[in-house]
Amino acid sequence: MDAIALALIATVFYLAAASYQWMALQRKAPVRPSLVQLLGCAAVINHGLSVWLAMFQPDGVHLGLSEMGVLATLSISVLLLLSSLKKPILNLAIGVFPMSMLALLFAIWGPVSGPSEMPHGLLSHITTSLLAYSFITIAACQALLVAVQNYQLKHKHTRGIVQVLPPLQTMERLLFELICAGVLALTLAIASGFIFIENLFAQHLAHKTVLTLMAWLVFAVLLGGHHWMGWRGMTAVRWTLGGTTLLILGYFGSKFALEVLLS
Repeated sequence: MDAIALALIATVFYLAAASYQWMALQRKAPVRPSLVQLLGCAAVINHGLSVWLAMFQPDGVHLGLSEMGVLATLSISVLLLLSSLKKPILNLAIGVFPMSMLALLFAIWGPVSGPSEMPHGLLSHITTSLLAYSFITIAACQALLVAVQNYQLKHKHTRGIVQVLPPLQTMERLLFELICAGVLALTLAIASGFIFIENLFAQHLAHKTVLTLMAWLVFAVLLGGHHWMGWRGMTAVRWTLGGTTLLILGYFGSKFALEVLLS
């Protein structure tokens, strides 16, 4: 079976899992986390096989925009499923799984990249970067749910999604746990980049490096504000989404410009 067929199978399972979780949130279906996790596992298995076939080809390792997109979303989906075994975050599947679907579809019909060189130490940088993107993307999805829950409670809407979500205090605590993990991984990614990449401020890496450092600073300020000034609620949501936007632009924005717009 080729990478395209596996990717299409994965999108079907992702769609089924996200759709069922959405119906459960809308109280139109019973809450069955084991079913969503089973469908999600089937999706990530096919997703992973598709990524493997797409990246490792006879002419070398392909690490272009589409390959990195599907690899990042695979990491996010796997991390979500593993975390959902102990944390009440499976509701984030309604955002994470469709994102993985779109990445797979883009990889199928998007631009094809050539083989990339894999210098010594680059693998550790890629691994820590993927962990950072995964934690922070899940945190961004969590922030959106916190924003919805905060709005519903302020306007005294106690039915619908609010009824199936954990208490707001629990949701906010989970948000900051995800941000802490993301900042730790991002710190390691930045450090490994400075160690193993010859010049992070070279012309083709400058924008990525600057935006990534700005994202790290945003999250560091947010964590400091939460610890010393009690920042929470919509303040935490805005800072989380702002930092996530900078991080996504830093990597995928620069990669899109280099591989698509300037190719």
